[in-house]
Amino acid sequence: MLGRLFGRGGAGAEADPYALPVPFHKRASVYELRALGDRRVLALVEAAGAGDWAAVKAALAPFDLGRDHAVLGQLAELAGVEEWIGRAAEEDGEHRATALLISGARQITWGWEARTSARASDVSRDQWRVFHERLGLGEAQLLEAAELRPEWITPWRQLLTSGRGMSLGPVVNRTRLDAALRRDPLDLDVHIEWISQLQPRWGGEPGQALAFAREAFARAPHGSRLGCAIAMAHIEEAVEAGHASSIETPEIRAELSMAAERSILHPDHVRIPGWQYDFNTFAMALSMAGEWRTARRVYQVLDGACTTWPWEYFGNPRRQYARGLRRT
Repeated sequence: MLGRLFGRGGAGAEADPYALPVPFHKRASVYELRALGDRRVLALVEAAGAGDWAAVKAALAPFDLGRDHAVLGQLAELAGVEEWIGRAAEEDGEHRATALLISGARQITWGWEARTSARASDVSRDQWRVFHERLGLGEAQLLEAAELRPEWITPWRQLLTSGRGMSLGPVVNRTRLDAALRRDPLDLDVHIEWISQLQPRWGGEPGQALAFAREAFARAPHGSRLGCAIAMAHIEEAVEAGHASSIETPEIRAELSMAAERSILHPDHVRIPGWQYDFNTFAMALSMAGEWRTARRVYQVLDGACTTWPWEYFGNPRRQYARGLRRT
């Protein structure tokens, strides 16, 4: 019962006092996660949606925005934040770095929204112009935030995304990767961003991303989130191949199962707000590979909580999640 109430499942899982309740009106066994499944994040998103900077600052108190990529991502994806956050950066000197970080991250996301996920040849000249304008502004704000708060890692992860979009080249992007990893060598979000950067569609070589993920995971302690880098590298390889069956081999099934056991399913794994994204990443990769025994355990913990990413790579997230769940 508690697993259903708090969106948590699996043996030994403790009830999270901040977990959002599962929507009881849902008729299906799958529901879309909102606000990282956390009441505090929901309060933050609602404050940002209302343009209330004072309330946003208060709601940020439980979090470290210089390290919490997922929390920052909730603000970056929120339409309308760009209309007021720049003013907060100008008027609130004490919290200028925080406002710049939020504004810069929003500009990067907003820029990609203008570009869309279409092939480069299908993006219009006006879309390219808006894309580069927003990414350029976001870069300036993120670089200033990084200068004001040199210990922060989140600006550098965002700068990797903008650097890829603006085609700044391998030297600049590698410098940014190194800057991020100096601040946290085990940061999952930075590793996943670099896994994207290493794909052939962005100038990488086949196999580079998987080798990078394997090397990183080999250094990580048991229970580390970095196991998701293995899962994401295989998903990206399937995206490059254009079909999910490309990773349906005994070797990949064994590697994914091992990575899950050593990371998200390990007793030392610590769940943070948005932990469902990590479990969805493994649920997708394991389902694509046909590793149903381990996938069953992952789906049981998720208890129906579906995230849009990374399922959206191959179509409707809830439909794919439900299809994988039925197979277990």
